[in-house]
Amino acid sequence: MNEDLEHGTRGAVLGGVTSVFEMPNTAPPTTSKEALNDKINRMKDRAWCDFAFYVGGTPEDNVNWHELESLPGCCGIKIFMGSSTGNLLVSQDHAIEAILRQSKRRIAVHCEDEEMLKARKHIADQGAHPRFHPQWRNEDTALNATRRLLNIARKVGKNVHTLHITTRQEVELIANYKDVATMEVLPQHLTLDDSAYESQGSYVQMNPPIRSIEHQNALWIAVNNGLVDVLGSDHAPHTHEEKAQTYPKSPSGMPGVQTLVPIMLDHVNNNKLTLERFVDLVCHGPQRVFNIARKGRLAVGYDADFTIVDMNKEKTISNEQMANVSGWTPFHGKKVKGWPTYTIIRGKTVMENDKLVSNPIGQTIKFQDTLNTR
Repeated sequence: MNEDLEHGTRGAVLGGVTSVFEMPNTAPPTTSKEALNDKINRMKDRAWCDFAFYVGGTPEDNVNWHELESLPGCCGIKIFMGSSTGNLLVSQDHAIEAILRQSKRRIAVHCEDEEMLKARKHIADQGAHPRFHPQWRNEDTALNATRRLLNIARKVGKNVHTLHITTRQEVELIANYKDVATMEVLPQHLTLDDSAYESQGSYVQMNPPIRSIEHQNALWIAVNNGLVDVLGSDHAPHTHEEKAQTYPKSPSGMPGVQTLVPIMLDHVNNNKLTLERFVDLVCHGPQRVFNIARKGRLAVGYDADFTIVDMNKEKTISNEQMANVSGWTPFHGKKVKGWPTYTIIRGKTVMENDKLVSNPIGQTIKFQDTLNTR
């Protein structure tokens, strides 16, 4: 993946997104103060929107996790329980518990069971086609990891954020753990289903996988009954060359940040959710979950971050519109109704009618629970 921070944040503001949290599974991985500060320095005069970075959890036992999660520009710790893109992995319960015990902030977790993934890898190898991706990384690989995480969180009395939930079973489980867990879903899983593997192949390969309509319907129920706290993008724009590799060598992940708002506005127009619910999932929800300072609402004393949308504007999403370096989207050719027309960050217009109209003005996001440590 050869995406960079400038192109990623450019895509964000073109898509009506005012702030982003960036993932730690980069090269090199973000696992130290030095790596975090290097990313922040790289953002200077290059970031189009405001930003914060995750620090990646590792199984080492000599790390001061609370010190790292409290650093300026850090939105928290991200744990990968199962192997995904990159080499960050914390698969054992005792290592997960050790990080949670040290942390004072909400830990974000990618829930797939590593031992089950290893045991089932032959399904992908023998199948040699992305349609086998949801069979390899099946419902149980996700459910087992999520169950393990929730039990650890309740045991140690710490808060976790379950990222990109995909199954009906996980939805039903998390409903009983809302005292310790918040939940994210993605537009990709709300919009695409497993029939897309036949037409798009590895371009719709991601972790956890695009699944069947049964699971998608369960996610929509969770969105509308208030169980889902946050709508994420899981932006991972691999190149055409990478995606062209024979499955399962083809990498998982797809671009998401520039299409999040148009895709969800189309769902609003199709009565899948209300505009108010969408705003809660992308504005108020992230502020509540991560204790973000001065964002998430329009009020005196808050940053004037907002997106103006035209709910009647009809457009077709295309690869050519994409700012990501690899220049593609799984939603190429999809007609949508509802489009972001202005992106305004801290009172300054940065995007107007699909054009950038300022210089990069992005700053590090502040967090209420760590302000006194900075």
